[in-house]
Amino acid sequence: MMNYKKILLAAAATLAFGSGAFAAEKLKLGTEGAYPPFNMIDASGQVTGFDVEIGLALCAKMKVECEIVTSDWDGIIPALNAKKFDFLIASMSITPERQQAVDFTDPYYTNKLQFIAAKDADFKTDKDSLKGKVIGAQRATIAGTWLEDNLRDVVDIKLYDTQENAYLDLASGRLDGVLADTFVNWEWLKSDAGKDFEFKGNPVFDNDKIGIAVRKGDPLRERLNAALKEIVADGTYQKINDKYFPFSIY
Repeated sequence: MMNYKKILLAAAATLAFGSGAFAAEKLKLGTEGAYPPFNMIDASGQVTGFDVEIGLALCAKMKVECEIVTSDWDGIIPALNAKKFDFLIASMSITPERQQAVDFTDPYYTNKLQFIAAKDADFKTDKDSLKGKVIGAQRATIAGTWLEDNLRDVVDIKLYDTQENAYLDLASGRLDGVLADTFVNWEWLKSDAGKDFEFKGNPVFDNDKIGIAVRKGDPLRERLNAALKEIVADGTYQKINDKYFPFSIY
């Protein structure tokens, strides 16, 4: 005789699992945690910053639970491709080289590169004036690449594992200047360590598009793009922007 009770229980379980009743979708959000104000670890050990808050807002729109995972910058794309996290939001510039390894969403902000140096320094940014100077940048960034592509023959380039270490050497006098993202420099110049330094010259590159990286072919890219449009349209993006900057970076 057919056991109708077992059939009904099996059908109910199938429906429940199919509807997601027992567990919400969970994703891992990857970031660096050493690039204030975009991503950093605060005094309580929490990972925070503009990137992180935008990422969590996107998770909310996609109705998924997100866990934050940090990674050293040098290995952050390999970590994504090794599935240590599902998407990477760490102020990463969209470049042709990176697009060979990962897919990017639409840009979620636009950056530019600019030099900073001591306020009392004779620091002009034309190639002849920079000759012989020691300039720092973070390794594997647009700033580091720009220095190597454009000034390798005239300046002594020092590349660092984190942006914070580049600033430490600038503050201690081991560097004549630093080339970095304008918004990151802006944040450091407001600090006590940066109070005797300033921007020098005009931006050298002003169309740096910043995107969220996912593994090649991952449909999560389109979900993130849709969520990004939503947080821009409903004002969520602007609220997060205003928390960190007195101007729009979108």
